[in-house]
Amino acid sequence: MPSFISKLSRGVRRRFEHSINNWRIKRINKEVQNHEPPPVKRPVVIFNASTRIQGLSLNAAYSLLSGWSLRLVGTPVVYFGCNSGMSQCVLGTNRENLRASPPCRKCVGQSKNLYSKESVSWFSYVKDDDLESMIRELKLDDLIAFEYQGIPLGELIIPSMRWVLRRHHLLDDEDSRSLFRQYILSAWNVARNFVVLIEVIDPLAVVVFNGMFFPEAVVRHLCMENGIRVITHEVGMMPCTGYFTTGQATAYPIDIPSSFTLNTKQNHKLDEYLGQRFHGNFSMAGIQFWPEMRGLDEGLTCKIATFPQMVSVFTNVVFDTSQGHANRIFPHMFSWLDLVLQVIKANKETLFVIRAHPDEYRSGKESRESVADWIKQNGVDHLPNVLFVNSSEYISSYELIQRSKFVMVYNSTIGLEATLMNSAVLCGGKARYTQLPTVFIPGSPEEYLLMAEEFLATSRIEIPNDFLRNARRFLYYQIFRTSLPFYDFIREEKSWLGYVSMKPFSWKELLPKNSQTLSVVVDGVVKNQPFLLSEEEE
Repeated sequence: MPSFISKLSRGVRRRFEHSINNWRIKRINKEVQNHEPPPVKRPVVIFNASTRIQGLSLNAAYSLLSGWSLRLVGTPVVYFGCNSGMSQCVLGTNRENLRASPPCRKCVGQSKNLYSKESVSWFSYVKDDDLESMIRELKLDDLIAFEYQGIPLGELIIPSMRWVLRRHHLLDDEDSRSLFRQYILSAWNVARNFVVLIEVIDPLAVVVFNGMFFPEAVVRHLCMENGIRVITHEVGMMPCTGYFTTGQATAYPIDIPSSFTLNTKQNHKLDEYLGQRFHGNFSMAGIQFWPEMRGLDEGLTCKIATFPQMVSVFTNVVFDTSQGHANRIFPHMFSWLDLVLQVIKANKETLFVIRAHPDEYRSGKESRESVADWIKQNGVDHLPNVLFVNSSEYISSYELIQRSKFVMVYNSTIGLEATLMNSAVLCGGKARYTQLPTVFIPGSPEEYLLMAEEFLATSRIEIPNDFLRNARRFLYYQIFRTSLPFYDFIREEKSWLGYVSMKPFSWKELLPKNSQTLSVVVDGVVKNQPFLLSEEEE
């Protein structure tokens, strides 16, 4: 446990870094204001209400930097700003007390620091009494299906509920229903204020954080309904990189030309990256998932040796916003695991190693509907042909893959990596990499079961040659072409994980002609160009 002195020291250092960062942001804001030319285009709206309370998150930095660059080329930017505009918001929800008010004072104070010299359309919360009366007695299923004035509010709110409550299956209790009702009221308040804004300014485009949390999801929905081009952004695969798309950022749509083939230099570059990743040396959004990575211990090795064959099963975090895209073959990951259990019980001569995702018990993000719970509830830990590796155990997944006859995944990135290791992969959900033929993916649960039994029975699984080629093509594009580097402008906070600070730089560096990344972003937003680095810019 950290000592009181170390906690105090870290807190003081964090406040000092936060103050310096806000000072830098104000300085850059003023420089941009002094040098932006007269506006020559319709405005762009930027909305990002779900990535921070205090401090500067990666996605908050991406939208801020993009806005500065747009303004410097004559494209006016209007920030749609929350001024205590929701009775409950995603990051402001207290999981230990779902009825507690969100920390609006801190959040609005930080917003006013970020947008000190910006054009901001602030919205405040005004309760709709008629709407509140309509939803007051609704049960959970009715709240999920609820639509209001043509907007499917319940459907748009579900990913936020699952993320906040850290579970897929929501409880139909009064606390959960109360939170859902407040999200509906808040989402409607966002909607009606945003409709007024777009009617007044007729935006060229709208840029939002990933489009899955309910404030941004509602704005994205309204843009699509009104024929307004909307761009979503998320963290990229490499440190301090962002991903922008006119699709849904959490689905990671990538248009890879069929003619694209890696050359010698690109193959070497990808191999260097994989060499680091296979040793656990990678992070995403400032989080190092593998503080260490251990090889298989003697006990595990001996158990593997007692079975003629082994299959590794890799799970996901069930409440992650990517899961909404994944649930195409099965209604959710636990439904897939139920079928996997059926396979396990029917094949007692095969050892199944079930690996929980390393993010499932990350501090502050602990799952409340976990794979470990599913294991206990179904007595899987008592089956002699199952070994469960919990998320806190840092055993190398790559060594498990090497010893496996084939690999089962839902939609985890480890499925793509297993293909890169020449392993057969049976995928249960739609994944980013299933945009290309990279893994075996059936069309139904019945087909999944048949394919699993066939793989277990056959002496050799034939892997199509295109799987490996497409896996390398997809991963290369994802890492080096679509992940736009912002590290010229930001650095990760050492005392505040997941947050970043601005580096010292001049306003001139924000001009698209001086930044490959900002050139791509500005052309993508203004000219509808692909958000891709060219081959020369990788």
